[in-house]
Amino acid sequence: MPVVQAQEHPEVATGQHRDAWTRAALEVLGERGVTGLAIEPLARSLGTTKGSFYWHFRDREDLIRAALERWENAETDAVIAMLGPLADGGSRLRELLTAIFLTHADVPDRSVGLAAHPGHPAVDEVLARVTRRRIDYVAEQLVAAGIDAEESRHRAVLAYTAYLGWSTMMRSTPEVLPRREQAAAFVESLMRLLVR
Repeated sequence: MPVVQAQEHPEVATGQHRDAWTRAALEVLGERGVTGLAIEPLARSLGTTKGSFYWHFRDREDLIRAALERWENAETDAVIAMLGPLADGGSRLRELLTAIFLTHADVPDRSVGLAAHPGHPAVDEVLARVTRRRIDYVAEQLVAAGIDAEESRHRAVLAYTAYLGWSTMMRSTPEVLPRREQAAAFVESLMRLLVR
């Protein structure tokens, strides 16, 4: 009996697969929120058809959930995992702040765009979980650096609001933010505020 090979959908063969859809949807969600996400314009931006969408997703809500999962995994879970091998809480915190305010300083966090359009259950749930996880992580590093647990929590919230403020300003007034050497000095100032 001849071996029957599975037929690959043409959209998969040309690279317009689930990953491309979730990446593009996440960009839209981060910029315009849930209300800005429409399938047909997204398909056009990917150079594909609406039929490709239904090959990979049941409906728009399925795409939203997949994009949010991608965001949580790539921009929270993976970052925390990357920092894990560093020796101590202070080192992990310094590396995190350096990544945020120097290495990737010109990339606004999608939290800002998602939070600007509250009310969608999946977005609200993931945004709350990511926010808690990020604040908890910073607080854990501060405790590891010798700061009292309650004070660590306050400082972690301060650090996270500074991060969101930076991200908001990246969208609205990037020219006001410190660059290069000034950004390095900003990280040092923030470290002194957090770990003193």
